[in-house]
Amino acid sequence: DPHMCGIIAVLRRRSDRPVPDSAEILALLDGLASALREADGPSLAQVIGASAARVEAVDALLRGTAGVRALLGDRTLRPAVDALADELVAVVGEREAGLDAAPADLEGLEAVNAAVIRLKDALWAVQRDRLRTAAAVADLAGTDPTRAAVEAMASVQAALSAIDRLEVRGRDSAGLSLLVRGHGLDLDDPTVQSLLGARARDPLFTAGAVRITPEGHLSFAYKAAAEIGELGDNTRVLRAAIRNDALLARTLLADTAEVTVLGHTRWASIGIISQPNAHPMNSDEQGTAPGPYCTAALNGDVDNFADLKVSDGLRIAAEITSDAKVIPTLVSRRLVAGDQPVEAFRQTVRRFDGSVAIAANASAAPDRIQLALRGSGQALYVGLDDDLYVVASEPYGVVEDATRYLRLDGETPADHDDPAGTRGQVVELDAALAGTVEGITRFAYDGTPLPVHTRELLTPEVTTRDIDRGAYQHFLLKEIEEAPKSFRKTLRGKIVTGDDGLVQVALGPDTLPDAVRRDLVSGAIDRVLVI
Repeated sequence: DPHMCGIIAVLRRRSDRPVPDSAEILALLDGLASALREADGPSLAQVIGASAARVEAVDALLRGTAGVRALLGDRTLRPAVDALADELVAVVGEREAGLDAAPADLEGLEAVNAAVIRLKDALWAVQRDRLRTAAAVADLAGTDPTRAAVEAMASVQAALSAIDRLEVRGRDSAGLSLLVRGHGLDLDDPTVQSLLGARARDPLFTAGAVRITPEGHLSFAYKAAAEIGELGDNTRVLRAAIRNDALLARTLLADTAEVTVLGHTRWASIGIISQPNAHPMNSDEQGTAPGPYCTAALNGDVDNFADLKVSDGLRIAAEITSDAKVIPTLVSRRLVAGDQPVEAFRQTVRRFDGSVAIAANASAAPDRIQLALRGSGQALYVGLDDDLYVVASEPYGVVEDATRYLRLDGETPADHDDPAGTRGQVVELDAALAGTVEGITRFAYDGTPLPVHTRELLTPEVTTRDIDRGAYQHFLLKEIEEAPKSFRKTLRGKIVTGDDGLVQVALGPDTLPDAVRRDLVSGAIDRVLVI
């Protein structure tokens, strides 16, 4: 299936939000477990809801690089938050077990259930999203990281975490490309030259390859390809390579360093499973002097890629048989012709036949990402949070970090009189305005501007708790093993033992309203459809 791959891209600007204070964070959590333990029946939903609001405030404070810096700057904060959250999780479990045994207030039960879900989501976000992100950034960035390293590795962690979620739609290979600008390194320095070594001469842009772009930025490739394996194998390989990359660490010593991340998880449809075929791919051509530099990742198929290779005389290495390679090479050719990066990208994707989702980054505009979506088989979502854009080909790829997201439309034509020419969208994201609608420039495929309005932004309806695979090898196993627990929760408070010792159904008015009961008794309702 050509549509089983996953795209990810992360673009951020330097956060100007103050690093939150440890005392403020801990004060929000202090006493919540006791209050929840002591709450009685009528006030239970209110107490749980108030607790959820305070945990959500902690989640908001710990979001983004300001939150990561708070957790890395005070080494006692992470275990303290974790312990308080663990205590709350345990108390919620106790209260739920009590409700399963004997719900005290049938009429308020649905309100309690809703508040419990809200509190569990908030606790999950704090422990599994915020604390886990900080731990992963610390692992990737090493001891005493610079601010630039924290921000770069926060982007890398967002990408790796999203790839893990997107892997159900692709697993045989994965890759990240990191474009580092503002690194301040003297690239002729012998130490830097020794770190570059053969990495700068890898003609196929496989794992560990580095390119020095015409502007002096550094482009790093991290890739994994294996036909057989488990979910999560690929990101473990990528994570280890990034953690142990001395040259990358050196580029992030300068406070001015910033990173653009492009990533992909692949389920091969065109081209064998191999590192040369793993995305993102770059614009290198064989036997030619390096031109303007570009990287790109593709979901779907460029059906006419072989024709384009011939018509444009693309000099592509024989080992690279994926259709994705034509994207960065053709963008580079248009940059040579003098196009601005977004126009070079738009003119390139217009030539493709097939259903595609594409993300690209040109070194001439290192702080920008270009996106294209066309056809019914693909999707792209731009997630927004403070100072951040995170792009993924499924909404569950953006929900860990995004508080809002924009869904691209690859099918609706901008001009109904010219559906073929105007169907599809091209978007450019600007890091200088990351996290805002103003930083999103959108066009139809024919170049017609399509301004983005705030009203188009959607709020995620799922959380990372909803889509977590946990320790299970795959999602089907999780669904099977968790079915009894889900069934039990569905029946909570609805099946009770009466005073006569007999089990009976007990549905409160919020489940079965009084008007419906009356109509059932009177016979006004004589037919029930169960879906």
